[in-house]
Amino acid sequence: MLLRIEHLGIAVDSLSDSIPIYEALLNTPCYKQEAVSSEGVKTAFFQVGPNKIELLEATSPDSPIAKFLATKGKGFHHVAFETDHIQKEIDRLLAAGFELIHHSPKPGADHKIIAFLHPKSSDKLLVELCQDHVPSAM
Repeated sequence: MLLRIEHLGIAVDSLSDSIPIYEALLNTPCYKQEAVSSEGVKTAFFQVGPNKIELLEATSPDSPIAKFLATKGKGFHHVAFETDHIQKEIDRLLAAGFELIHHSPKPGADHKIIAFLHPKSSDKLLVELCQDHVPSAM
């Protein structure tokens, strides 16, 4: 079951350039930065009330974020929904005819396991499913 919007992802050219802008805009400090090598990305997170914003910077020219920036430029990249059981949600979406980029969860940023839906099956919106990382829950 989808529980809530977990975060919004925004592609940027440079975390070091963008973090001060978002800190001023959101009036809150960046609370965490980390690299997710499997996705070729560095992330920075901001907490805004109950919501989070994730900035994404490419770490290699062939990463998904680098490709996104090359074709679409900086800006909104994805919406992430929190789920209480990611594999059940993946199975539900597959059965409903959605195309997924990941058919099983993988490690993501901010202590989450994640899976992405392909935007061509979700009305051109890149959707991330995420769940707090609890190894026994998979």
